[in-house]
Amino acid sequence: MEKEKLVLVGNGMAGVRTIEEILERDPERYQMTIIGEEKYPNYNRIMLSNILQKKTTIEEIITNPFDWYEEMGIELFINNPATRLDTKKKEIELQNGERISYDKCILATGSRAFILPIPGSNLEGVAAFRTIEDTEKILAATNTYKKAAVIGGGLLGLEAAKGLVDQGMDVTVIHLENWLMETQLNEKAGALLKEDLEKQGLKFRMGAKTEEILGEKRVTGLRFADGTELETDLVIMSIGIRPETTLAKDAGLDVRRGICVDDYLATSDPFIFSVGECVEHRGTCYGLVAPLYEQAKVLADRLTDHETTGYEGSMTYTALKVSGCDLFSAGCIQASEDIKTIEAYDEWNHCYKKVFIQDNQVVGTILYGDTTEENRFLKLITQKLDISDLNPIALLAAANGEEDASNDVTSWDDSETVCGCNGVTKGTILHAIQDKELTSVADVTKHTKAGGSCGKCKDKIADLLGYALGGEAPVSSKGICGCTDLTRDEIVLKIHQKGLKSVAEVYQALHFKNPEGCSKCRPAINFYLNVAFPKEHQDEKASRYVNERLYANIQNDGTYSVIPRMRGGKTDPQQLLLIAKAAEKYDVPLVKITGSQRIGLYGVKKQDLPKIWKDLDMSAAEAYAKAVRSVKTCVGKNFCRFGTQDSMGLGIKLEERYEFIDTPHKFKMGISACPRSCAESCVKDFGVIGVENGFQIYIGGNGGTTVQESHFLETVETEEEVIEICGAFLEYYRETGVYAERTAPWIDRLGFDHVKDVLLDETKRAELLAKLEQAGKRDEPWRQTVQDKDLQQKLYTVGSGESK
Repeated sequence: MEKEKLVLVGNGMAGVRTIEEILERDPERYQMTIIGEEKYPNYNRIMLSNILQKKTTIEEIITNPFDWYEEMGIELFINNPATRLDTKKKEIELQNGERISYDKCILATGSRAFILPIPGSNLEGVAAFRTIEDTEKILAATNTYKKAAVIGGGLLGLEAAKGLVDQGMDVTVIHLENWLMETQLNEKAGALLKEDLEKQGLKFRMGAKTEEILGEKRVTGLRFADGTELETDLVIMSIGIRPETTLAKDAGLDVRRGICVDDYLATSDPFIFSVGECVEHRGTCYGLVAPLYEQAKVLADRLTDHETTGYEGSMTYTALKVSGCDLFSAGCIQASEDIKTIEAYDEWNHCYKKVFIQDNQVVGTILYGDTTEENRFLKLITQKLDISDLNPIALLAAANGEEDASNDVTSWDDSETVCGCNGVTKGTILHAIQDKELTSVADVTKHTKAGGSCGKCKDKIADLLGYALGGEAPVSSKGICGCTDLTRDEIVLKIHQKGLKSVAEVYQALHFKNPEGCSKCRPAINFYLNVAFPKEHQDEKASRYVNERLYANIQNDGTYSVIPRMRGGKTDPQQLLLIAKAAEKYDVPLVKITGSQRIGLYGVKKQDLPKIWKDLDMSAAEAYAKAVRSVKTCVGKNFCRFGTQDSMGLGIKLEERYEFIDTPHKFKMGISACPRSCAESCVKDFGVIGVENGFQIYIGGNGGTTVQESHFLETVETEEEVIEICGAFLEYYRETGVYAERTAPWIDRLGFDHVKDVLLDETKRAELLAKLEQAGKRDEPWRQTVQDKDLQQKLYTVGSGESK
């Protein structure tokens, strides 16, 4: 049976996303043709500002390269726009005169940048900022010219202006209103934004109306309504977009501001559909990517005969992509008779928060300076939660302090949205990681679309990868993350050479692409600094993963596990009574013996953590940390008829000596009293097997997703030798390991013979032990938390930003 001919007019984000959705649902349904106006394949338009800001390249924003079209069997026309649509003949004419017939047609013609109709707007050096070609022209100009003016102080204009500053230009933003982003911010918040941008090198002319662009062939300046002038070599227009409807209007389709569609994205012609910025749905045109992708899903369902409730409009939200100027807005952000507002303005910390309320529900929000609570407000808006019991102070109250973890995606509900652009939830990402065995952010993006648009959520995707894979996501073979091309060794060397003492100093001095870093490099840099300068560097808790900030492992339902330390697996009746009473008192749903011979209490509520730790009066086993974990032992010669050594006693000594020491990854030990190895010593990072003449030492064994048997190192006679070699091994691993790298791949990378030579050299071993002694241990975190009421308030109270 011959396939239906489906023709897409427009090779942009909304149209191609519709094609992708159709291919996912029914790949054999249509014979597809895509008509593109530009010479490029499909690319991520909203990342153009990142090119100007030196965060990415043109090649990196290509979403679907040319070979994708070929693989999907799609006929592609590029640099050859549609010029005429004949609805009677069901035919599309291209610029080169070629005609293409269709059975069904999708119009995704997008929008055009609005150019001010003023004298001089056609001069060389006047550009819009809408396409790759626009961006290339702007970049070319930055190599020759030094002064630029950006007309428009909205989101895109400010992002473009920051990009030009990053290219070394002297940039002035011209804005008609008296403060920036007047539709999102009030005057006070706009002033905060302006001040922060001025610190980054931008200049501003506020309340200025541009009446003329000066110059004969090329722009030389601007003249304003008050008669003043500004010298400039380049003018960027960024004052809004207009839906591109020419093709539809000439074909006789219903068009108002945009191409009119119903809830199933059908136009007034039953064989023609439309999605994207060119569309007008229920009187609204959308210029943000998330609504367009929601439209794409509905249209794909419609064109593949899948059940759909239709498109009912979208809640819009957006963020400013300028480092150091965090801005987030969502929902309805215009006050009216029915919509009331409350706001908080913190001039000292450069923070602003505004909440829009209608019928006891939050319908919109604006956050500036501190956007860590964007997920909290998104949840209030999307789930239409009743806030009648909250007073305004409670609603505005932030989850205070640097340990605020509202941005910790691992603690979110599965239904919460991680990628707002593509509407991808935490649960969808986790299922994809597990079902498809994904191991990289790129894999997640390929299979779920999360992270494929503005890219802001890629840090959260990386967190979920680490969470789903037990913290064993692969280490990059190039730079340690996308923020830098520097390797671990290069970073550590420069930390020592330059005497860098904080994460922020590292980012600035080593010119990280993202000045705030990401969720992958922040904990790594914090660890490297702790090792390099254990006395001078103050551990930055905000850079640690959520489990290490809360000193407990988060579970899949948002509760936590509590695993008290029982050195060597040894306990007594008093401890057992305390555990039993705590489990009963706090209604713990699961009490289980762990793989490391400890008793774990699973399902503890966040707010109960400090209280249960106080009642237990025991220290943390650090089952949540990249650190020395519990030491697994057998009962040893004191009880076992096969035992040759006191394995339990040695295990307790090792645990007492090295507990609360951070390592690149979790560090496990197993001490067995005889070659039967009941403590599974040969798959531990550090393993010991008792024999008649002493102790056999094994290193670099790993369980987990990749099992590797350990290497035999040496047989020693005394417990003290075991303890010393263990300490030297720990310190050498700390000094040379890549963060998140287990000891097995670490030894493979360095070479076992090399590691053996270092550990068995008495002089080197003594040096390593001295360094480890100088570094010292961290304080016992549970007791510290029990004694610190402020910390409890920040981290463990309901509404503090963590999961419930």
